[in-house]
Amino acid sequence: MLDSNIKTQLQAYLEKLMQPIELVASLDDSDKARELRALLEDIASLSDKVSLVENGNDARRPSFSVGRPGEATRIHFAGIPMGHEFSSLVLALLQTGGHPVKLDAEAVERIRALPGEYRFETYISLSCHNCPEVVQALNTMAVLNPNIQHAMIDGALFQDEVATRQIMAVPSTYLNGEPFAQGRIGVEEILAKLDTGAAARDAAKLARKEPFDLLVVGGGPAGAAAAIYAARKGIRTGVVAERFGGQVMDTLAIENLISVPQTEGPKLAMALEQQVKEYAVDIMNLQRAEALVPAAEGGLTEVRLENGAVLKAKSVVVATGARWREMNVPGEKEYRGRGVAYCPHCDGPLFKGKRVAVIGGGNSGVEAAIDLAGVTAHVTLLQSSENLKADAVLQDKLYGLANVTVIKNARTTEVHGDGSKVTGLSYTDRTSGARHRLELAGVFVQIGLLPNTDWLKGAVALSKYGEIEVDAKGQTSVPGVFAAGDATTAPFKQIIIAMGEGAKASLAAFDHMMRTSVHTKVA
Repeated sequence: MLDSNIKTQLQAYLEKLMQPIELVASLDDSDKARELRALLEDIASLSDKVSLVENGNDARRPSFSVGRPGEATRIHFAGIPMGHEFSSLVLALLQTGGHPVKLDAEAVERIRALPGEYRFETYISLSCHNCPEVVQALNTMAVLNPNIQHAMIDGALFQDEVATRQIMAVPSTYLNGEPFAQGRIGVEEILAKLDTGAAARDAAKLARKEPFDLLVVGGGPAGAAAAIYAARKGIRTGVVAERFGGQVMDTLAIENLISVPQTEGPKLAMALEQQVKEYAVDIMNLQRAEALVPAAEGGLTEVRLENGAVLKAKSVVVATGARWREMNVPGEKEYRGRGVAYCPHCDGPLFKGKRVAVIGGGNSGVEAAIDLAGVTAHVTLLQSSENLKADAVLQDKLYGLANVTVIKNARTTEVHGDGSKVTGLSYTDRTSGARHRLELAGVFVQIGLLPNTDWLKGAVALSKYGEIEVDAKGQTSVPGVFAAGDATTAPFKQIIIAMGEGAKASLAAFDHMMRTSVHTKVA
């Protein structure tokens, strides 16, 4: 099952096991069960601390659990955790075997102190790059607290369950049989949902913080660069972010970051966070900014958070990035996660053998249609203008696919459903005015980005597109408030450009503080 290179690497990892672990398999006569048996046999052969038994009684087959001999198993894999989930399997083996978890002491204590019983189930697809974070977070919690169980379930393999629960987007997490979370979620976010008093404690803790020299709002590439450049100046620096990594966390292949031939969004986001943590930067994660209050003369700028806390700083760099643009048509919000999707890599496998549509003819839309053509029965790509905007090489590949139809001059007007899932969409021919309807199981929206600047309206000057207006140094219309990245008017929304803009805005903010300080002293 595993090739020699992977076996060699895995064997090195398994040498870190401190305690024996047991793999308990629940198998049947299917081909997938034979594949799973081969995988588990390979793993067991690589360490004398790993044993395999096949007397499992899990109703999901093929599946297996990871646990310690003599103890009730708390980590389960329904399916074969390869692809993006292979790292989840390796971590489960190591952590069950006594290898330390990579969480701070406060988080570990909060997990261990959770009262009650928690039975989590996470439906994933093996091509989903968002799913492993959820699986690994819940597996880690199961290792730390004996009252927590978690099962990873491959939606493509257990399609009856997916259909029964009407799951049309991954990751989808259930707690004790009820929906718990949709999409990427980490340990901090899970704890915040389980620990109802956490928000109030966080707000009180944040409110007690001393003013920052430089406060960065946003944790994506621009925000990370701004924080690093500020910290290297030796000034008191803070980062407040809804989630560190920003939209990069939702990006799959990255092949144009100079000096890095190929990486993935989550890996880059992790590297950014690790580098920021090497400096004395106060990272405040899972916090949404609600308003910016410009400083009065000689005063401090305030950033008000959704939880009621107020952070103060001598200067601010706003790097809140952008989000997926929505169609804003009837049915879109109602069927989000129930057929309306924004990540073809994550959710595509759930539509295997079905008919879907892709909205958007740029690079993202055409790439999505090409990917989906490999797993779905048919893909219809709808472009609102008379020409596709994607690169020629992508268009050539698209038109060479037999199960793809391209419809141009098509304006989507409504998403239809039966109350529980998408059943189709309507569009209008922009040339003739004729209205048409397509019968579909899924709609993948790929029509660009919107800046995350709603919270800044009335505080700083915004363009007609909602972007923060900045000059060559990243200065906004408000002295002492700078901005960088995809939320600004800076052209060409690219990771490498956001990093450069973040560094520039940070240096400009530092220069502003020095000049303001000198001016004040002279006066």
